[in-house]
Amino acid sequence: MRWIRALSAELDEGADTLGGKALGLALLHRLGLRVPAGFVVTTEACRAFLRDGRLPDGLRDELATAVAGLERATGRSFGGPRQPLAVSVRSGAGVSMPGMMSTILNLGLTTGATAGLAAETGDRAFAEDSRQRLLSSLAAATTGDAPAPDDADRQLELAIEAVFSSWDAPRARTYRAVHDIPHDLGTAAIVQSMVFGNRDAHSGTGVAFSRDPNTGAHTPYGEVLFGRQGEDVVSGASTTSPLRTLADREPAVWTELRGALRRIEGHYRDACYVEFTYQSGELWLLQVRPGRFVGGAAVRLATELVDERVISRHEALRRISTEHLRHVRTPRIASPEETRVLARGVGACPGVATGRVATTPERAVRMSRDAPVVLVRPETSPHDMHGLATAAGIVTARGGPASHAAIVARAMGRPAVVGAAGLAFDPGTGTVTAGGLSLDEGTLVTVDGTSGEVALGRPRIVADPAGDHLNRLLAWADDVSGDHSERSESQRLAAAHAALAPRGDI
Repeated sequence: MRWIRALSAELDEGADTLGGKALGLALLHRLGLRVPAGFVVTTEACRAFLRDGRLPDGLRDELATAVAGLERATGRSFGGPRQPLAVSVRSGAGVSMPGMMSTILNLGLTTGATAGLAAETGDRAFAEDSRQRLLSSLAAATTGDAPAPDDADRQLELAIEAVFSSWDAPRARTYRAVHDIPHDLGTAAIVQSMVFGNRDAHSGTGVAFSRDPNTGAHTPYGEVLFGRQGEDVVSGASTTSPLRTLADREPAVWTELRGALRRIEGHYRDACYVEFTYQSGELWLLQVRPGRFVGGAAVRLATELVDERVISRHEALRRISTEHLRHVRTPRIASPEETRVLARGVGACPGVATGRVATTPERAVRMSRDAPVVLVRPETSPHDMHGLATAAGIVTARGGPASHAAIVARAMGRPAVVGAAGLAFDPGTGTVTAGGLSLDEGTLVTVDGTSGEVALGRPRIVADPAGDHLNRLLAWADDVSGDHSERSESQRLAAAHAALAPRGDI
C-alpha cells in the first residue's frame, strides 16, 4: 500500500483517502494558480497509526522519497545549512473540522538550517523567530517533555504523528459529536514547502471570501495580517486588518488575489473561500473551498448568480433549502438608544443570543445545564471546544473574522462577536469589565452577531423584513410550482422543490 501522494493537478482519489484540503490544492493546480510544492499522507496512514500506535511500515521510506522530490522541486535542502528547505504540516480530513486539529510550521529549521536561513536572507531575527515558532508549536502539539529534536527528518515524523494524534484529541471528538461526524474517518496530513508571511515588510497572511459571507454582497471579504504567519490570524491574539487594506499596502498581491478569486468562483459557480500567504510580494494559495453561505447571504448569492447568468433559476431554487429560509430574516438588537451596549466588535456569525456570562469553558459547561450561557473570553483556542459547544453565544476581546472563535461559531451557527475592544478580564474572580460595568459570572447579556454589539440584559429584538432577493426567489418558486396562492415562504419553496424533483433538477 502507498501512503503518500504528490500534490498535483492529477490527483483523482476521493476525499475519504486524500482529505478535502488536498483535493482543493489539486484544483488550484488545475486552475494554474500558485501553490507551494508538497505531498499528502493519506487518511489510511492515519487510521493505521491510530490503530497500531506507530507510523505504518513503509511510510518512513516514502517520506524520504517525497522530501527528496520537494528538494528537487524547490532547489533547497531539507534541514540543510545552505538554502534550507522548511515545510509545514497541516491536517486535512475528508470533512471540515476548522481549527480542531494540529498545524506545525517551519519544520526543518534545525540549528544549522536556521543559521543558513539567516545567512541567506541577511536577517537573523527572522530566522530565529521562525525557529522559535517551530519549537513552541511542536512542543504544544506533541506529548511528553522531551525537547524538539535537532534533526529535520525526525521533526517531520513527530509533526505527522502529532497531526494524526490530534484526530482523537478531546476537542476534535467533541466537535465531531456536535456535528454527527463519524470518529473512524481519520485525517490526512498535508506537507508543503513553507511560505514565510513573517519574512519582511512585503510579506503577510490572510483569508478571503470572494463575496461577503454575512450579506452575500459581491465584494471580497476577509482579513490580512502583515508581517506574520497564519497561526497568528487563527489564534486571535494579533490584531488583523480588513482585507481591502491589502489594496493600498500591496497592490500587486491584491490584484492577483482578486483574479484568483474570480477564477475559482468561475470553477465552482459559487462563492469561494481561500487562505493565502505572500512572501516578499509573491502570492501563494494554501487552501480553497466553496463559500458555504447560509441564510440571507445564501439567498442573495443565488439570485445574483442568476443575474450574472452563472446558474439558472432552477439551480438557484435547488441551492436554497427551507433551513436557509429559517435564518433569512436575521434577528438583531432593535436600537442602541433603547439598550445598554457594553462593547462593540466584529459580528462573526449573524443572529442574536441571550445568556449568562461564563468566562471559562468549564464554567460554560456547568452553567449551561441550567440556562443558556454566553462564553466571554480574551480569545479562544481548540482547547475551549467543550465550552464553545455548549454556549448559546460567543464573545472574544481579540481576533477577527478568521480567528478560531469566529470559524467555530460559523461552523456551529452560534451568534458571535470577536475583537470586542474594551473587555478586561480578572481570571481570579471570573469577572469581566465592559462599558465601565463589572460583569460577574451569571450576568445576563445579549450578543448581536450581525452588528457586533454586546448588550446588557435582554433588549428588544427585531427581524429585518423580506428583501428584494428573497421576494424574487419566491416568485420564481411560485412560477415553477404553478401555485400563486397565499402560503408560508417555506411552503412556497418546498412546492417548487417538489415540482423540480421529477425533472431531475433536485
